[in-house]
Amino acid sequence: MIGICSYSGYIPHYRLNRGLIYGAMGWMNPATIALARGEKAVANFDEDSITLGVAAGNLALKGVDRSTVQSVYFASTTLPYKERLNAAIMVPALGLKDQVRAADFTASLKCGTTALLTALDGVREGDSAKTLVTAADCRLGKPGSPQEMLFGDASAAVVVGSENVVAEYKGSYSVTYDFGDHYRGTNSKYDNQWEDRWIRDLGIDQFIPEAINGLLEKTGMKIGDFSKVIYPCIYAAARRGIAKKLGMTPEMDQDNMQVEVGETGTPHSLIMLAKALEDAKPGDKLLVVSFGSGCDAICFEVTDNISKIPATLSASLANKADIDNYNKVLVWRDIMPADFGKRKEVDHWTRYSAMWRNRKLIGGLIGGKCSKCGTIQIPAQDICVNPDCGACHTLEPYSFADKTAKISNFTGDNLAASVNPPAVYGEVNFDGGGKYMFDFTDCKLEEVTTDMTVTMSFRRKYYDEKRDISGYFWKAVPVKEGN
Repeated sequence: MIGICSYSGYIPHYRLNRGLIYGAMGWMNPATIALARGEKAVANFDEDSITLGVAAGNLALKGVDRSTVQSVYFASTTLPYKERLNAAIMVPALGLKDQVRAADFTASLKCGTTALLTALDGVREGDSAKTLVTAADCRLGKPGSPQEMLFGDASAAVVVGSENVVAEYKGSYSVTYDFGDHYRGTNSKYDNQWEDRWIRDLGIDQFIPEAINGLLEKTGMKIGDFSKVIYPCIYAAARRGIAKKLGMTPEMDQDNMQVEVGETGTPHSLIMLAKALEDAKPGDKLLVVSFGSGCDAICFEVTDNISKIPATLSASLANKADIDNYNKVLVWRDIMPADFGKRKEVDHWTRYSAMWRNRKLIGGLIGGKCSKCGTIQIPAQDICVNPDCGACHTLEPYSFADKTAKISNFTGDNLAASVNPPAVYGEVNFDGGGKYMFDFTDCKLEEVTTDMTVTMSFRRKYYDEKRDISGYFWKAVPVKEGN
C-alpha cells in the first residue's frame, strides 16, 4: 500500500484583521471592502518559506523514524534562494541525515501537488523508503491591492511511504497549460495577476472540472464516492458553479479557510487536505485538486491508521495572536522603510566557510553528550565541560532541536536594532542538560517569565542586504498557558 503516512499543517502565530488593512489602504481602492471580512495569517518577521516548511516538516515527522526518510522535496513560489538548494538548508533542521535526495519545486502554485505526485511515483518505483514533501509560501500583494487582502502565509507537509499509511493513493490526473493567471518575473517582489473574470471563467471554471472528470474517467470512480472534494478557489460563485457542474453536494465541498487564514498559494491544497484528514473517518475517499498553470487531481482513501496522527493544523490555528498595527507588517516585509538607529548599520557578512564548520550546530542545533560521564552540552567541544570528567574527544552528537527548556533569565532590549522591539532574549536550561543563549520569538516581553517552558524553532536570524543572503538559526518560543 502506497500513500500518506503522516501529514501536518502549520499556520504562523500572528493574524492580521483585514479591517486594519482596509482602514489603512481603503482610500486607495475602496472596492477591497468586499474582501475585508475576517483575518489572515502573517509570518513573523523572522519567518520565510524555508522556516515555515521546516515547522510543518517537523510536525509531520513526529512519530516517524527519520532515518527512513530518503528524499526531501520542498515546493514554493517564494523561495529565498534562486541559486542555492533551499531544501538542503532544511535537511539538518528537520533532523535528517545528509545522505538524502533533495529538490526544490517552484514556478507554479500547483508545484506542491506536483512534488507530492513525484514522491508517490518514487515510492511506487521503490526508489525511496519515505519521502517528506513540504510546501510553503509567503506571497506579497501590493498595499491597497486585492491580493494584499486575500493572501495568507502558511505551510503543509506530508510523509509518503508504504508503511503505516493513513491515506492510500488511488490515482491521479494532471493537465498543464501556460495560463497567465498569477505571474511574477525574476525581479518582481509582488504578485501580479490578470483580471478576475479571466482567472475565474477561463481558468478555474474550465481546468478544475477537466482535471476532476479526467480522474473519474481514469479510475472509474464517481463524484459521489468522495466524502470531500478539496480545491483552492476564492470565488464563491465559481465554487457553486463547479459544484453544480460536477454534481457535488454542499457537504462534499471542503472549506477553503479564507476567512481565518487566507489564500496561501503553493501549500493551500495540502493545507485543505490536512484539515480534511483531521476530520476524516476510515474508508472516506478524498479528492484533492491544485490550480496554477493547470491542475493536478489526486485521490486518496483513508485507512484505520488515521486516528494515530495528531491534529497539528487545528492546534496551530488555535495558537494565535493579533497584530495590532498594520504598519508593523509593512516594516517586517521591507515594504515601508523605517529608522532602526545606528545599531542597525552593521554588515551581516555571511562566511560560508564558518557556516560549514558549524553547520551541525547552526542547521540542526546539535550539541554533544559525553560518552564517558553522560554530561550534555551545547555547543559541542573537544573537552567535556564536567569538571569531574574532563575527558577529551568523547562527545557524541546530541540534538536539542526537539527538546524543551526552561527560561533561567531574560531581558527586553530597547536599544538593540529590532524590527519588533524590544528584542527579547536570554538563557535557557534544556530538560536533561545543556544551556544556551537564544533570541525569543512569537511573544511579547510582558508574557515572558523565568521558569517558563520554551520550544525550539528554526528561524531567519538575519538578512544580508548587500549579498541578498538569509542566515538561519534557532530561537526559543515561550509556551503560553492553554497552548
